[in-house]
Amino acid sequence: MGNAAARTAVGPMALVAIDQHEEIPLVRDKLAYRLLPLGAKTVAGLSALLPVRWAIARAVEKQAPGLWSSLLCRKRYIDDQLRTAAEDGIDAVVLLGAGLDTRAYRLPELAAMPCYEVDLPASTARKRALVQKVYGKVPDRVGLVPVDFEDQDLGEALIAHGCTAERRPFFVWEGVTQYLTETAIRRTFAFLADARIGSRLAFTYVRADFLDGSDLRDSAALHREYVIKRRLWKFGWDPGDVAGFLAEHGWRLVEQVGRPEFAARYLKPIGRPPVASEVELTVLAEKV
Repeated sequence: MGNAAARTAVGPMALVAIDQHEEIPLVRDKLAYRLLPLGAKTVAGLSALLPVRWAIARAVEKQAPGLWSSLLCRKRYIDDQLRTAAEDGIDAVVLLGAGLDTRAYRLPELAAMPCYEVDLPASTARKRALVQKVYGKVPDRVGLVPVDFEDQDLGEALIAHGCTAERRPFFVWEGVTQYLTETAIRRTFAFLADARIGSRLAFTYVRADFLDGSDLRDSAALHREYVIKRRLWKFGWDPGDVAGFLAEHGWRLVEQVGRPEFAARYLKPIGRPPVASEVELTVLAEKV
């Protein structure tokens, strides 16, 4: 992953910050705004005005119908799974490609366990500076772990920061896999294959047929920007291949969720349009 991919971390968290102005936010996250760079913070602040919020939403929807809702719903879904896992005895959280993620700081269910935020060295340095600005220092239970998935050993880096094999973590890999090569994906899953039984994993992925252009799902502008023009998105799965891929590495597919599940669980109950993107899916898995 390069700097161009790392910069894409701002967009999803800006949407979270903007969504705080809604009567019922999909994800309640007051910290998101405070971690944004100045430009994104300004936009998020102006979004308190409904016309500004609508204008931004229309711009996002023009590029990829349903993307706004999908990014928020996937974050809410993973939050819900983390809460459940904390009740079930998971004893650590590992955020792979953490970006500006705030879960380690805002979810009370995680307050008693160590959290490890893994990201590129430059991104990790920026995150450290932002967290120190907000809290004065990085909380002792949060480890910021600099790693490049393409050419560094994830396991060694985590062990060096105190995440040992005795732990039974919940791994979160949100909004990352499409930016990696297949080699990096397989290297990461080789590491995940050694996780303790009962560990959990939530990750997102872009459909392979979207990446190869055979089914753009009304999101041609998104494909043109991220696949053709900027060449940032490299890897995807066919939904039917995910269970087998996980099984190869000792993981059991629990469920895959996307547009219909997000609509039923999160959008319809609060009166929002039941529209989410079909380009991306979110996976929940358990180590067996």
